[in-house]
Amino acid sequence: MDDDALRTALDTRTGVDPEPVRRIEVLSGMVGRRRSWSLEQKLAIVAEAQHCDNMTELARRHDIRTSQLYTWRRELRYALEAQRSPADAEPMFVPVVASSRRDDIAIEVEIDGAVVRIARTAKADLAAAVVQALRSPR
Repeated sequence: MDDDALRTALDTRTGVDPEPVRRIEVLSGMVGRRRSWSLEQKLAIVAEAQHCDNMTELARRHDIRTSQLYTWRRELRYALEAQRSPADAEPMFVPVVASSRRDDIAIEVEIDGAVVRIARTAKADLAAAVVQALRSPR
């Protein structure tokens, strides 16, 4: 197959001559760049973010993406929440009222306005999980 026939077969823009190759610019500065940050550096930047009104400007100053800054803040928050021991939480006592309205309801628990009715046939672990979910801070 000659060059003209091949060029015509591959050219999807019928009636248009092939365009000359333009100058190609390769950007190698930030492409594929992966940096590692020490824990001290991350904590210092996140601490600086606590008193900063413009997160985008802070991220530019440290040459990171804004999303990275928010990710570090979220990770720090999760780490602090995980460090809190259950002993730090105040014990919560809630009134438990037995219901006599229906035969299948054994226990009725009210927590912060939410009422949970636990049937006699309910599994203990399921009932405990529901009560624990209601007790957790919202």
